[in-house]
This record gives sequence, structure tokens and C-alpha cells, in this order.
Amino acid sequence: MRALGRAARRLQDAVTLATVNMSNTSKKTDWSKPAAMALPKGGYFPNRVEQGRYGPVFPKTPACYGFTIIAKIIPGREPAFHEYAQRIEKAVAETPDCLAVLKLHYLRWVLFPIKGETYFMYQGIFDTDFDKYTEDAVAIFTSTGLRTVFENLEGFPEDWQTNPAAFARFVREHQCPSFLEYGEYPYVSADEIKKALALKASFSTMLDQMQ
Repeated sequence: MRALGRAARRLQDAVTLATVNMSNTSKKTDWSKPAAMALPKGGYFPNRVEQGRYGPVFPKTPACYGFTIIAKIIPGREPAFHEYAQRIEKAVAETPDCLAVLKLHYLRWVLFPIKGETYFMYQGIFDTDFDKYTEDAVAIFTSTGLRTVFENLEGFPEDWQTNPAAFARFVREHQCPSFLEYGEYPYVSADEIKKALALKASFSTMLDQMQ
């Protein structure tokens, strides 16, 4: 019975927390209904331009924030990208929250050829705005002493570790804005999704202990 009581209390705490978080989200939009947003050329609405630290702020869409960077790699550097991917896999396995500050949902890296030259596509979906994501990425690399795979891209600034503005400028120059974004559960943050899953796990635990 004690175990059941503890499970019930954990469930009640999780329900309260999830209710508060979902209530805060619902003030902005209805997360239970899918949503789509068509974006104009350039990635932001000219009549609603907000200037950020490094240029116009790209709007939050039903898929949250994100970018798609396409840049040519330095010839012969393809192996460096695959090696770096393995390093990221290892780092996340050893320290699961090593990228937590970036507030990521997903990352997708792709190498593909264009007229005999290899290009790198970096796609990310995250909860912070465009500029903050870039600054936080620089901070992670600087604090850990790690290098960035972007160093294998043509035109990437050599002083990126001490010059976040140069890093941001490179990212913006190679950003390919989307013209349509869709969210099955629009505008919901990664933290809110994880809390909802924690609630589900707590509920399952309570049901198991009641049997």
C-alpha cells in the first residue's frame, strides 16, 4: 500500500506540473490541433520583421524554431564529418545532457553532391531563437574545448570561438529558409513533450502497482 501511495503522489505531482505547462502553452495556441504555416520568400514576414542581434528574427512556426544550413565542404574532408558524428554519438551516450542548453528537438546531417562537389546540410529544430541557438553552440564548444565540424566548411571564420557574430553571420549566409512548416502538436517545446511522457510513465507505474 505504501508503494501505491507513493506512486499516487508522484502521479498527482506529474499531473499538476503537466497541467500547468499545457495551460501555459494553450494560452498561445491549441497544441491538440495540427497546424501549418506558409512562409514568404526569405523566411520571415516583411510586415512583422523583428530585428535580432545579428539580423531579422525568423518567426516561430508550428514546428518551433529551426534552420537548414547548406554549405560546401573543403575538398577531401568528407571523413571528418563521419568521424565527428561518431564523436557526437559517444558524447551524448556518456553525458546525455551535453547538448541540453541548445533546447533541441532533432538534428539531421546530410552530405550530398552538386556538380562533383560535396555539400553539407545541417538541419535542426529547437526551442530557442535562431541567434541564441548559435551563441549557445559557440559557448558549448568554447567551454568544452571541442572544435566544430563547421571548420571543414569553405569560408567558415577562423576566429569563430572568440567571435560569435562571425559564426552567426556564416550561419545566416548559408541558411535556406523553408516556405512551409507543419506541426502535428504545434508550438510544443521539447521539455513539455518529455514532461508529458514522464506523466504517462508515472501513470503506467501506478497501474502496475494496483494489479
